[in-house]
Amino acid sequence: METDNPDRPRQKWKKKAYGGIQPGYPDNHTDSTFLQEMITNANVVKRDLSKVILDSISISQYVSVVSLVVSIWTHTLNSKIDEHALLKLDIILLALGFLVLLVTSPSLSLHLLMKYFLNISFFISGLYVLAPVYHTLTRSISSDSIWALTVSLLVIHLFLHDYSGSTIRPPGALNNPKLASNISLNASIVASVLIASRLPSWLHVFAIMLFSLQVFLFAPLVMFCVKKYSFRVHLVFSFILVGVTLTVTYQLHRLFFGTLLVLTMFISIICPYWLIRIQEYKFEINGPWDEAKLCFDITE
Repeated sequence: METDNPDRPRQKWKKKAYGGIQPGYPDNHTDSTFLQEMITNANVVKRDLSKVILDSISISQYVSVVSLVVSIWTHTLNSKIDEHALLKLDIILLALGFLVLLVTSPSLSLHLLMKYFLNISFFISGLYVLAPVYHTLTRSISSDSIWALTVSLLVIHLFLHDYSGSTIRPPGALNNPKLASNISLNASIVASVLIASRLPSWLHVFAIMLFSLQVFLFAPLVMFCVKKYSFRVHLVFSFILVGVTLTVTYQLHRLFFGTLLVLTMFISIICPYWLIRIQEYKFEINGPWDEAKLCFDITE
């Protein structure tokens, strides 16, 4: 049996990735060179408060859009907006949306534009046929349950919406939406159907469904194209939209106005400030003991 000779000098300790007991050293031995390659906060992103505030405007912008939709729903249910006014609003929004896409998306060719018009024509025709069905869909459900479900679905829609625009592509590009974005969109559509089913006529249902789907389906694309085209235009449009929304909600209901105002300030001021403050407590350690990352360079 071989035994260690105490008089024989020990070999210099070497760091080993896998197995192998070094003679004269315990398994958990480390020397003064072990931490020389340690790196702290190598992947931590240093954020600027002004940039974070500007990035948060996209969230406040879409919250204002949803608040405007809720205001239109409420005025329609209270018979302050009739179906003819809603149809005129639908036409104006559709024309403005295509105009913005034409200005901000150079890749929008005539062929692609005609394809969009054809798809929208089929979409509007199908919605027109299904409007009588939606009109009687929730006749046996109480209005309190409808409002509770609608509010819950809108909260889910806002919570899961893709504010970064990672699942939104300009016209002509491939689009692979995430699961959360699909759930968010479906929640907004179901909420629109629930509200539309409480209206007095099927023409009301068609007009309000067309309005809601235009906003929830096409508004994110339009806002994404505007932001990519010019960030200054995006900021001006956002401030105008927030101002108009606050004015409309103030006339509609003071509690709704106060909630929206507090929420906008919380999103655009308090949350960015918190994010910058908690960066001081970010501490990340990296070193040679971390799991190896394989990098494959596939070239032909």
